[in-house]
Amino acid sequence: MSAPDAPVSGHDAFAVETTEAGLQTLVPGVVPVTLGDRLAVLAAAPLVPKKRQRPADHGLFDTNARNQLEMF
Repeated sequence: MSAPDAPVSGHDAFAVETTEAGLQTLVPGVVPVTLGDRLAVLAAAPLVPKKRQRPADHGLFDTNARNQLEMF
């Protein structure tokens, strides 16, 4: 094994790229998350209402009507 401060040979070194934040190391096999990946996750997510929903207590879903003993 080599010492931690020793330079690493060419095939063991990670690739690097320069960004606004500085020099970034690219890990082999790991790809950055793209805008398309983020949109695909949002598209596959279940729909969520934007405001509070009223309960569906009418028609088939009326549980109180099921408890009635008489028709009239």
